[in-house]
Amino acid sequence: MDPTQLDLNLLRIFHQLLKDGGVSPAAQSLGLSQPAVSHALRRLRLALGDELFLRTPTGMRPTPYAQDLAEPVARALALLSEALRERAPFEPTRTERCFTLAMNDVGQIYFLPRLLRALDTGAPGVTLRAVVLADTALAQAMATGQIDLALGLLPQLQAGFYQQVLLRQHYVCLMRGAHRLAVRSTLGRADFLAAEHVRVQADGTGHGRVDDLLDQKGLARRVRLTVPDYVALGHVLAGTDLLATVPERLAERLAAPMDLATRELPLRLAASTIGQFWHARGHQDAGNQWLRVLIAELFGAPDR
Repeated sequence: MDPTQLDLNLLRIFHQLLKDGGVSPAAQSLGLSQPAVSHALRRLRLALGDELFLRTPTGMRPTPYAQDLAEPVARALALLSEALRERAPFEPTRTERCFTLAMNDVGQIYFLPRLLRALDTGAPGVTLRAVVLADTALAQAMATGQIDLALGLLPQLQAGFYQQVLLRQHYVCLMRGAHRLAVRSTLGRADFLAAEHVRVQADGTGHGRVDDLLDQKGLARRVRLTVPDYVALGHVLAGTDLLATVPERLAERLAAPMDLATRELPLRLAASTIGQFWHARGHQDAGNQWLRVLIAELFGAPDR
């Protein structure tokens, strides 16, 4: 017979009949009437083409076919029950789960120290794994569950993904504290354009668009150095007279440790929107939900 045509309730009754050895005790165990169980047994016999249970002086006994079905049916019902059981609550203070977060180098500088401090007190067994993935690989890795959350400016994550805006930030100019332009409280447009700059490509994020934004305004920087990411930017700026246009949250993290100065740009660039992204497959996962709430509490700006 086609198993898709079989009522699963009949298998539950079959399983209970095997356990209790009679219609009356099975009906009592299931909270059904005796006629209802008898009717179900008739339907099951018809569907499977076997008597399944025979009356004997000592009660109902399963046929050989019923005995063959006993273990597979019990296993199938147990698996189904396990799959459909109520989700266990996520307990951050007791779990030892490892979460994988995708973020670029800016995200690692900005998010990880504060997030780890929060885990120390609220979820000491939780561990993190930070990864940087190419544009084309990120969506697939999240869809297959290899990555729990992605943080940053990630306009490529659209269909199939949820997102929550954490903050919006502007770009600022960063330079060494002893730079000749740092002695002024404001940075003029002519000085900005005349200076030599570091350009950060930041592939896979929207931060590499600074030159596009400048081009839209008919402006061009004098680029002396181009680097793929922000990893060495602080050291480069500290040892040269180059300027860099960077997200303001990165500037906040680098300025004091590297003795750098931050100045507002002499031109207005569109703000960047930083968010957390997750795939639909993890939307209802209790651990994923907990981590998203924690990150929103730690980094979500009141005005978003």
